[in-house]
Amino acid sequence: MVSLYMDHHVPSAITAGLRKRGVDVLTAEEDGSARLDDDPLLDRATSLGRVLFSQDQDLLAIAHRRLQTGPAFSGVVYAHQVGISIGQAVRDLELIAKILDPDDMQNRVEYLPFP
Repeated sequence: MVSLYMDHHVPSAITAGLRKRGVDVLTAEEDGSARLDDDPLLDRATSLGRVLFSQDQDLLAIAHRRLQTGPAFSGVVYAHQVGISIGQAVRDLELIAKILDPDDMQNRVEYLPFP
């Protein structure tokens, strides 16, 4: 099972919905990391063994740069802020969390919503 780490841009309703479905979720705010820049935030998620969910395009660019040049990271799931509903985000993230293993997400970027 994949544990998730929520960027501070993610609506709290997504986090609440995932927790109701039994998904292990930690927010950057709960972790005291909400003020970190994107690079250190991705490092923090990786140090905790969690996949970072973000709706921040800058963070997406950092993940793609890391795919090319490193360092390694524990995975990123990205959804554009206007391209997905809260319900769809919860369903898709639950699927990732419950079907994949952490190794499956290592150095990987997934995009939501799923078709």
